[in-house]
Amino acid sequence: MACAPRSPYTLPAMTDDLAQPIAYMPRIAEYYRALGFAEPYRYAHFDDVPFVPLVKPLASTRIALVTTAAPFRPELGDQGPGAPYNAAAKFFEVYAVPAEPPPDLRISHVTYDRKHTSAEDPGTWLPFAALKAAAQDGRIGGLTSRVYGMPTNRSQRTSIDIDAPALLELIREDGGEAAVLVPNCPVCHQSISLAARHLEANGIPTVVMGCAKDIVEHAGVPRFLFSDFPLGNAAGRPSDPASQRETLTMALSLLAAATAPRM
Repeated sequence: MACAPRSPYTLPAMTDDLAQPIAYMPRIAEYYRALGFAEPYRYAHFDDVPFVPLVKPLASTRIALVTTAAPFRPELGDQGPGAPYNAAAKFFEVYAVPAEPPPDLRISHVTYDRKHTSAEDPGTWLPFAALKAAAQDGRIGGLTSRVYGMPTNRSQRTSIDIDAPALLELIREDGGEAAVLVPNCPVCHQSISLAARHLEANGIPTVVMGCAKDIVEHAGVPRFLFSDFPLGNAAGRPSDPASQRETLTMALSLLAAATAPRM
């Protein structure tokens, strides 16, 4: 658990069930069975996990930030805080946008936890400000000149054969030496996991920051920082810069300290 939840979340008394992370794969399978689908979606699963250690100190490593958030396009309808699911705002190809000025990236196009998350604070799903502060403090060597988007794609073949290689090429163009990847929805966690595996197999150390523990572990990634928060809050608590800094610090520490895959 990245950091203990406090207000505005009101937690019930802890039970054995509540002490366990939400099992997203069986929950989603039940949902689709209720809709009449006979066969549940088969999430990506691998026994072998690629891994490369971070060979340079963090203080001299250029970090790439990868997200499943979408660039804001006003012509595509409501994408603001509290917006209902907006399929029109989806993107279907890997993108790269300038890191300065800070990009306006939003999550109305994915299934995050709208009951418990307002999406008012981008710092909860995009640790851009926390990474920028880490660069200014000298804790990392800097950020790449662009932020990268990985599509939320149910087609594992497309994610593996098209999207992940395109992401690798963009990060290499910008001199990225390691990557922090942050998913938001359940399928986002799979897409990001497949991207992390590909980057790692091609020599770029990665760390995934996510909330859907079962999906990430089922796919198999080199490094994973799990936050037991509602979907859409993998980078820390909303309106709590200290929580966001602490969460990123743990992710960066894992990036540097891991000695084997599935850490």
